[in-house]
Amino acid sequence: MTDSSPRHRLWKSFKRNKLALAGLLFIVLSVLAAVLGYLITPDSSPQANNMLLQLSIKKPGAQFTLLRIRKAENVEKVNFFSKMLFGQVDAYRSVPITGYRFDKDSIEVDQYIGSEDKPEKVSFNIYEVVLGRKVTRDSQGVMITPNGIRVDKAASEALRKRFREQVRQQIIQKKYWFGTDLYGRDLLSRVILGARISLSVGLVAVIISLFLGVFIGATAGYYGGRIDDALSWVMNVLWALPALLLVIAISFALGKGLWQIYIAVGISMWVDVARLVRGQVMSIKQFEFVEAAHALGFNNYRIIRRHILPNIVGPILVLASSNFASAILLEAGLSFLGFGAQPPTPTWGGMIKEHYGYIIMDDAYLAILPGLAIMLMVYAFNLVTIGLRDAFDIKSENVRI
Repeated sequence: MTDSSPRHRLWKSFKRNKLALAGLLFIVLSVLAAVLGYLITPDSSPQANNMLLQLSIKKPGAQFTLLRIRKAENVEKVNFFSKMLFGQVDAYRSVPITGYRFDKDSIEVDQYIGSEDKPEKVSFNIYEVVLGRKVTRDSQGVMITPNGIRVDKAASEALRKRFREQVRQQIIQKKYWFGTDLYGRDLLSRVILGARISLSVGLVAVIISLFLGVFIGATAGYYGGRIDDALSWVMNVLWALPALLLVIAISFALGKGLWQIYIAVGISMWVDVARLVRGQVMSIKQFEFVEAAHALGFNNYRIIRRHILPNIVGPILVLASSNFASAILLEAGLSFLGFGAQPPTPTWGGMIKEHYGYIIMDDAYLAILPGLAIMLMVYAFNLVTIGLRDAFDIKSENVRI
């Protein structure tokens, strides 16, 4: 027997729109990438802020040989969830090289310092490369480990051979699929983490706007009279202000930072929701089933919550999807202007701000890639908005897209 529930009919109608379905798939994949975060980024250091200034502004697909040298300080290994959310501090520092050779207890490398410069010859102690601590020898040439253990000559040769093999394993090939930015950071990692910022701002902003907008709009539409006049006046005043200017004004009051952006964007977007809910409630409260609820003695809160709001879920969801796209654009604009999350936190707008000057040069990809990410994400949400509007059979003039 075919399921004929409203939810099933809604999904069946939505998936007829192939573009909307593709947009939803793109959003789901983006959310998955944002949630996994550091688990899938090539650079899993916090904020993907591992800088290699020698590799500054390298083209997408560039590949380099890196010698990984253990740091002297102990780096605590975090658990699975901590790494997923906050990243893992790298226990090694990387040195780009073009060649290497071993000489007794040392490895001599040709350190890469730029495409137009001759490699610089540098020597590292193989034990320090592996252990991150010095291994010394006494006047007779006997090796002394960092723990103070003396190693005789025969054992020293075997130990040297083993450490050389370990050093070879610490020489890796790394490919930068999106290239590197101005500071030699992996651009792909920062674009992935930028999705986390944009989606989280969109989500929190939509939740705040829905909470305020539904409450204020339902109150104004249901009670009418002076309450409606006062709330409508507030909505009209805020409606007349450009959204970006309003968000900037709120950001000035709250200060710079990520949480301030959550609040500023959310507060600036509730008016759209309130105006929509007010109009829908004013229309529905005239229906007979609402009058029947009054006759049965139900209080106003129950009537609004149980009888009116469920009948306007469709328009609210459509507007929420549209507002999600608007919130992403607002966050990108604020980050570009310097009001968003502060460096080194990766944001798409912040990446464009750092590199927009390269658009007229050969390195336009530095600004184009995060800009393309913004465009695709906003376009995906607009496609979903259109799909939801058609599925709920809502007239386009009722919802701004």
